[in-house]
Amino acid sequence: MTPRTGKWTDERFDALLGNVLRWGVIAAGTVVALGAVVFLIRHGSERPLYQVFRGEPSDLKTVPGIVGDAWGGRGRGLIQLGLLLLIATPVARVILSIGIFTLQRDRRYVLITLVVLTVLLYSVFGPYL
Repeated sequence: MTPRTGKWTDERFDALLGNVLRWGVIAAGTVVALGAVVFLIRHGSERPLYQVFRGEPSDLKTVPGIVGDAWGGRGRGLIQLGLLLLIATPVARVILSIGIFTLQRDRRYVLITLVVLTVLLYSVFGPYL
């Protein structure tokens, strides 16, 4: 916002959205790297068994399971949480855009951004509906 008018300038808007993306990717990368270190410390010396297929553990197939594993300091849970943060970053950017376009009273862009948000959410949650 500019001090005199209280309105969002394009430069301020772009800077805010850029920071959301930047810090979201940095946070996601940090969590994934931390998870990789924890995983390698605990399992780095194990020999892989390629004759036996072991799928993803069931606790890593849901958001509460991923958060629980990450909170417990498990490497796979931290890696999965980092990936969830990476997926959530553009969604947060779109939600922030809707808010700013609403403050600017720009109905056209609010509508367009709501469509984008709907497509994003459907691409993430559609298979579970």
